[in-house]
Amino acid sequence: MPDSMAWFSLKLSFMVASISTMLVFILGTALAYLLARGRFRGKGVLECLILLPMVLPPTVTGYYLVVLFGRQGFIGGWLYNTFGYSVIFSWHGAVIASAVISLPLMVQAARAAIEAVDQHLIDVSYTLGHSELETALRITLPLARQGIFAGIVLSFARAMGEFGATLMLAGNIPGRTNTMPLEIYSLAAAGEWSRAEGMVIFFTLVSGLAIYLGRRWNRAPVLR
Repeated sequence: MPDSMAWFSLKLSFMVASISTMLVFILGTALAYLLARGRFRGKGVLECLILLPMVLPPTVTGYYLVVLFGRQGFIGGWLYNTFGYSVIFSWHGAVIASAVISLPLMVQAARAAIEAVDQHLIDVSYTLGHSELETALRITLPLARQGIFAGIVLSFARAMGEFGATLMLAGNIPGRTNTMPLEIYSLAAAGEWSRAEGMVIFFTLVSGLAIYLGRRWNRAPVLR
């Protein structure tokens, strides 16, 4: 049976991943639409910045997050000096780290689905007098829902398994910021392999299910 610390880590991971995924869904869908339909200077640079966490080591991404959100950071310094609030070494830091790491998956999946929507349907909507926002909410995004759902599932699974950036920004504080990946690391480092085994199997199943659902929804037709 899982012990109390394992249950805490499981609940914390679900909470962090859920909040992170909600943030990623909103921001990622907006960015995906902007990249898919927008034409503006610096589009390539924006896309590069969004996708960087996919290729950078998680600890490097975590370093950048510490620079931004640490007590001496650009954003974190202002928060701490103004409100006395610090993101670092808190579960809020784990949410930020998970969101940054999983954002590229959401953007890629949603962008591909948005680009696959028939342009003729969008043009007809404009012809009927609908604005771009109305067209996006009534035509484009509903027709791209399969890819968006795939991005949500993959982002949630990635947030659940985030380790390196979370360790850098939130730390590994027992009973406070030790998500399941961090707890697995701690147990393995202590040689308690049997206690870590159940968590490892759980993550393997979650990841496998996310890949299956993501691929299934990405293969589904855009039009219904």
